[in-house]
Amino acid sequence: MSEPTSEEIEAEVAAWVAENWDPDLEVGEWWQRLADARYAAPMLPEAAGGRGWSRSASFAVTRALAAADALGPPTGLGMMLAAPTIAAHGSPEQIDRLVTPILTGQHAWCQLFSEPNAGSDLAGLQTKAEKDGDEWIVNGQKVWTSGGQVADMGMLIARTSPDAPKHQGISYFAFPMGQDGVDIRPLREMTGRALFNEVFIDEGRAADADLIGGLGNGWRVANSTLMFERASLGASGVAIASTTPGTIAGNLTKRAGDLTARRGGEQGVPRVGADLVMWLGGLATKLGRETDPVLRDELTKLYVLTQVNKFNMLRAKAGTGITGGEGNLAKLAMSELYRRFREVGNQVVGADGMLAQGASAHTGVVQELTMFSPGPSIYGGTDEVQRNILGERILGLPKEPGPAKETPFNELPSN
Repeated sequence: MSEPTSEEIEAEVAAWVAENWDPDLEVGEWWQRLADARYAAPMLPEAAGGRGWSRSASFAVTRALAAADALGPPTGLGMMLAAPTIAAHGSPEQIDRLVTPILTGQHAWCQLFSEPNAGSDLAGLQTKAEKDGDEWIVNGQKVWTSGGQVADMGMLIARTSPDAPKHQGISYFAFPMGQDGVDIRPLREMTGRALFNEVFIDEGRAADADLIGGLGNGWRVANSTLMFERASLGASGVAIASTTPGTIAGNLTKRAGDLTARRGGEQGVPRVGADLVMWLGGLATKLGRETDPVLRDELTKLYVLTQVNKFNMLRAKAGTGITGGEGNLAKLAMSELYRRFREVGNQVVGADGMLAQGASAHTGVVQELTMFSPGPSIYGGTDEVQRNILGERILGLPKEPGPAKETPFNELPSN
């Protein structure tokens, strides 16, 4: 059966929202309705609670929800990464037990991948998981864990076989965060926020039933997560009001209608896309700078870059002319977009850009972009990592010299 058109989807969702949206509903109740209708994550396969639709079809659902001023689906890494990864690699029992609470917003997730000595070389991770009956005992440290302070569950990769080569001795777990032995410490950035955390795990426990993809297959599963991450970070979304899911954030019992006023990126970070270019253009007009030829040229180039990235992602989803590196290209494009928006935004506002966000006469969006702009080139795999992947896997360039792939992890030089 062919996928409905965007117009058909928007009409279908609009009719459903007219019957089901009630601003007096609690957030948890509204999210349950969205999940039951399979509108929470329509890109997921049907077996995982979705509809198997494309990204453009998913955006059509979001546009219809936004047009009705309804609260959007749950946000965060559960929806973006955990759900599609578990849908791809989990057993039917795991999909039912772990994905459903993500779609209904009952569980928020974080990503327990990077470590102090395993960032660019993620496969060099040293967090250990040792079998103990029906559980695994976990010890180690993770860092740059987005949303760890409000997460119910974590996507954990840990070393389960130190005698195997480093890429082969890793396993992937669904890891409960609210247990003894898990210490989450926020890392404050220059934005003044603390989006990231370091996580210390001392005798933490993960159930054997929560081993995703089989023992020793964690690197393969983790690469799926990273693929979803790069594609999501590189995709331009639809602005819609939403809120943080999970039992810790405390939003599930709030009135849904009270949360529909705020739209935009997570934690107040503006979404970089065509809408933001148009906003900058409107601000330039308001400030009398719309005839500046240099500024007009920069705004045009910025708009073109948003569209090139959009079409790159559509091509990747359609599978036409695909190279396998579209997700990496999108991640690089997103880093460049943040840098370009920073520069062009400051061209528009001029000296106002030197003021603190709260002192700005122009909402502080440009200041927020300026402070946040270095982040996208680091999180989700640095720009350098993306270029290495493209060079080695897509262009066929030689890898840097190092130990043979077959070398057991415990025989590799340490640091």
